[in-house]
Amino acid sequence: MSQQISDVLDVDEFTLGLVGPEQEWAGTVRDGGTVRTHTPAGCWGPMITPEFRGGHEVTRPIAVENAAPGDALVVRIKDVEVTSIATSTGSMAEREGAFGDDPFVDHQCPECGTPWPESVVEGTGEGAIRCAECGANASSFGFEYGYTVVFDDDRTVGITVGHEGAHDLAERAEEAMALPENSRQHPILLYEPDEMPGALGRLRPFIGNIGTTPAVELPDSHNAGDFGQFLIGAGHDWGLPDEEALEARTDGHLDSNDVRPGATLICPVRVEGAGLYVGDLHANQGDGELSLHTTDVSGRTELEVEVIKGLDLPGPLLLPNEEDLPHIAKPYTDEERSVGEALAAEYGVDHLHDAGPIQFIGSGATINDATQNAFDRACELFGMSEGEVRSRCTFTGGVEIARLPGVVQLSMLAPMAVLEDVGLADVVRAQYGR
Repeated sequence: MSQQISDVLDVDEFTLGLVGPEQEWAGTVRDGGTVRTHTPAGCWGPMITPEFRGGHEVTRPIAVENAAPGDALVVRIKDVEVTSIATSTGSMAEREGAFGDDPFVDHQCPECGTPWPESVVEGTGEGAIRCAECGANASSFGFEYGYTVVFDDDRTVGITVGHEGAHDLAERAEEAMALPENSRQHPILLYEPDEMPGALGRLRPFIGNIGTTPAVELPDSHNAGDFGQFLIGAGHDWGLPDEEALEARTDGHLDSNDVRPGATLICPVRVEGAGLYVGDLHANQGDGELSLHTTDVSGRTELEVEVIKGLDLPGPLLLPNEEDLPHIAKPYTDEERSVGEALAAEYGVDHLHDAGPIQFIGSGATINDATQNAFDRACELFGMSEGEVRSRCTFTGGVEIARLPGVVQLSMLAPMAVLEDVGLADVVRAQYGR
């Protein structure tokens, strides 16, 4: 871990798809400092590049001054800027013989059997990624249904293109994807999918994979309770023995479209220095990421970090922009508070408590499992019964799907007294200006 502490740390080096304490550190930023990144596109590029051990290309871990296991790391998302001018995406098809237990993790050449083979690009299309040893098509993935999107200059809208546009972008794929200098992926634009031309979509960029380093090494795409299921019983180097072992995750792979500028993420710290990492930026995504993939892009982020000592979180918390909260989970207005106080006086309620919004991230094999995980995390942090958590979330919150099959955001208006007790009141007040 770097001992030089920077007020502003620029990070431009990435892992080959793994997160964990064994990864080389990117540097150390001051508690209260700023992290700036320019990351390559997430899922599709690493997925088709057989050298990768996970489905993303995220930054090396970033140490934060004063952060130690048992603390929490506050990450305020100040800016997300898309630098790609286009991307390709869609639903995936796996290529038989190009992997062992997991097509995202244990790649192999389907002809010569070389594990995680080095690869070269020959031409364009789904046969372009070739094993450097024998020349076979070495990629684990193709498209079941695929399309290519080009963005306007301001990155406010995108339009899907036909064969001619997709081929043009494939011919200049690395430039169009704006891959940073130290990226090691092959750009997905090489595949030039051209289904669904003429669709116009709105863009709203966000960060798909952001969090702290787990105490054990995991493929970055599998640092969550749903994708992590594929590690249980797997025969590769990152296989886990059972569900209990998956509790080592820190749920950095959220794919919540609310993790965007203006939001605050609060992450558990499992290793000395926290090991913040960032990657998998998306230009847009509908709730649930229904095709399992969306518009992966290269882009820049600016983040402010702060350590909360002694706040031992069971999982990440999200404080979204107020406009992204469910209507009934938004902070009270002065008018609503006044009406509530009048009702309290009328019906003999001694105290009308103040409350602040908070979201618990839950993940699991299914949406139901993920929701139960979020309930468990809320009960553990707040010392509430599950009945109280369910009741508060029903009356003043709700559950939203970040990603299928199993990442959710469980919203609650939590009593400020409870937030004070656990050390979160100041962060919530700062987020919502109350």
